[in-house]
Amino acid sequence: MLKDFFNKKRRYATVPPERQQPASMNEGVMTKCPSCKTIVYTKELRKHQMVCMNCQHHMPITAPERIEGLFDEGTFSEINTYLVSSDPLGFPDYMKKVEQDKKKTDLHEAVVTGKGTIDSHPVVAGVMDSRFRMGSMGSVVGEKIARAIEEAAADGVPFVMFSSSGGARMQEGVLSLMQMAKTSAALKKLDREGLLFISIMTHPTTGGVSASFASLGDYNFAEPGALIGFAGRRIIEQTIRQELPEDFQTAEFLLKHGQLDDVISRTDMREKLSAILAIHRT
Repeated sequence: MLKDFFNKKRRYATVPPERQQPASMNEGVMTKCPSCKTIVYTKELRKHQMVCMNCQHHMPITAPERIEGLFDEGTFSEINTYLVSSDPLGFPDYMKKVEQDKKKTDLHEAVVTGKGTIDSHPVVAGVMDSRFRMGSMGSVVGEKIARAIEEAAADGVPFVMFSSSGGARMQEGVLSLMQMAKTSAALKKLDREGLLFISIMTHPTTGGVSASFASLGDYNFAEPGALIGFAGRRIIEQTIRQELPEDFQTAEFLLKHGQLDDVISRTDMREKLSAILAIHRT
């Protein structure tokens, strides 16, 4: 393993700013787990899909990394790639920040949609990336997800969605909120076709995304430790004037209270999805 010390290939940090470790750790040969503080080889951690081998803490990954670890090699084909945001409200510096995120992530928007196979099972999928405007759902994100759902209905295949979002994109105002209805309506059409929708919520899935398509799956799953909820903890506590449980709005809390079907480790996700797709394959 000493050879890893001589691998100087740049490692790009994928963790949102509030959870980042020093860049020297994230972008180098070694990575420090933010949960158990264990220092491990970044190369080995990536082989384990950024799940700590010591404590099983799930670190954020990019949309391309998730796609690579989930789909059969060479089968994923992106759709609606070049849809890009406009600035309908003339919000100060909005387009400047969008352009910065494009360069930072090498993505056009906060979601990647496409077709592929998971263990030979054909699906249409959407994968959100929290590095792009914190995965917020603006007009383009909602449109890409709705089109992907319609593509699944046209092809007669299941739709799989990985959510990672801070909620609706405030810079687009009510147009962003309209995406909640648009995506939900598209899913209703998919349901009328008798087709499967599997929703997987990752850290974080909050706001308008959690209150719309992310919670409408035939199966609703989440990764361990994922923050899932609509309003923030502080707002809820101030509203109800009660202290909330320590694990409130975690995936495990939601599973315990019947709002999820299962909490699945990232390293087991492909196998579990394959089993479900096999059961529902027509």
